[in-house]
Amino acid sequence: MSLSVLLAAAPSPGPGGSLDEAAEQAGNAAGWVEENWSTWLSTGLRILLIVAVAITLRYLIRRALTNLIDRMNRSAQAVQGTALGGLLVNAERRRQRSEAIGSVLRSVASFLIMGTAALMVLGAFKINLAPLLASAGVAGVALGFGARNLVTDFLSGVFMILEDQYGVGDTIDAGVASGEVIEVGLRVTKLRGDNGEIWYVRNGEVKRIGNLSQGWSTAGVDVTVRPTEDLEQVRKAITAAAETMTKEEPWAERLWGPVEVLGLDAVLLDSMTVRVTAKTMPGKSLGVERELRWRIKQALEDAGIRMIGVLPLQADGESSADPTAAMAAPSAYASATSPQSMATTPIPPPTNLNKQ
Repeated sequence: MSLSVLLAAAPSPGPGGSLDEAAEQAGNAAGWVEENWSTWLSTGLRILLIVAVAITLRYLIRRALTNLIDRMNRSAQAVQGTALGGLLVNAERRRQRSEAIGSVLRSVASFLIMGTAALMVLGAFKINLAPLLASAGVAGVALGFGARNLVTDFLSGVFMILEDQYGVGDTIDAGVASGEVIEVGLRVTKLRGDNGEIWYVRNGEVKRIGNLSQGWSTAGVDVTVRPTEDLEQVRKAITAAAETMTKEEPWAERLWGPVEVLGLDAVLLDSMTVRVTAKTMPGKSLGVERELRWRIKQALEDAGIRMIGVLPLQADGESSADPTAAMAAPSAYASATSPQSMATTPIPPPTNLNKQ
């Protein structure tokens, strides 16, 4: 069927149009498509390229971050169970810290890459991005004011994890609560208190942190003896006990330095106090202090040095006389004016007033 037959079968055009005008419009449309198809093609290819690059870059960065986190966890597990692992590495702490850091980095990378790609796609469509960016800025400011506590908690948690201020297994004093860290989150930190309670501490509320498990700890023992004791003998007894302790396990590992006798910490009329300190493994100071007290007490007893609070030794067969043994117990009858004494006074016989 030819074009002339189709035109003959078609209804006659109305008074407002003609066949020539329709042909002219079709030609204009075809020309417009022919003129702009290259622009459409380039725009489509540009959008496809932007999306492909963004997806590929996001995948590569997330994969690299995941491999980095896995490598950190494997290195922590490799030293677990060794002396170095017991001193410096906590596997659970390293795992939670690495997972938290990895999650934050992956989320930030995805947001930056996909957000930039979306803006580039909108720019490829010749869309003015200035009003959109201004609206996003206003929304961000409003969200910041409305959820400032949540943002503060999140940012504080991120910096706490990145700076490794504390981790799982550490004993910390966070001001609002203290105890052992059992979980570190981006918004809340969980602490196990001394009595077993669990404290949920918001990271934004922590103004200062005292970590008792980092670096090293100090064990301090005060030895109180009589002021008449020979200080040199006291020093020798304490030093001998400390040297024996540093050569025995597990104290040789927990002591990170020699036990030092600092000297007299206080001198009173009836006592004097000798201060003893030692640098220990983090979190082991209390156990070292107890063992030091035990050994120092035994060493002083062996040297014949009596500590304050110990009763003086007595010879066999001697007994101290009780000075109150010969004293009678106080009695209410000792006073003539007491009710008990007046009650026991004989009643005098009545006087006969009738004279015969």
